[in-house]
Amino acid sequence: MPYTVDFVNVSTVGLESSPVAPALAGLRANEARYFKNKYDHAFTVSPVGEVPDALAWVTRILKDERDLVIESPALEATEFEVDGIRMAYVFYESGLSINVMYTIEDAGKRAVGFKLSDGMEIPEELAPRFKFARQKSKLAGTIRGSFFVIKGEY
Repeated sequence: MPYTVDFVNVSTVGLESSPVAPALAGLRANEARYFKNKYDHAFTVSPVGEVPDALAWVTRILKDERDLVIESPALEATEFEVDGIRMAYVFYESGLSINVMYTIEDAGKRAVGFKLSDGMEIPEELAPRFKFARQKSKLAGTIRGSFFVIKGEY
């Protein structure tokens, strides 16, 4: 069942099995606030089993572009289109959040973003390949993030 993420009253609903559930909930709320403020879009997530296409799309891009396989179980995902951009998010039990931004126009921006919840270690599959920058968030504490540009067509 879809859950509209509330960025005023942050909840760990759906993320309880994560060892960093409060930080991951803050990270999810931070994304919800961004989409509400920038696009007036209500950010909703579903248990990953209810949105297998979103997880499959993100998983395929990671594998095809960088031969990456995320070891942590996926908990929630979402997929939507806003302002000509196809977006997908997957939230993992480890505290990792991965998003795909894929502009529908051929000449648009296309990238995969990684965000690490406050208190989690960099996953082994990402540590040697990416440098993570720090960002402060009132909702999520310190977020560490990185990205790569998508080269292929998806």
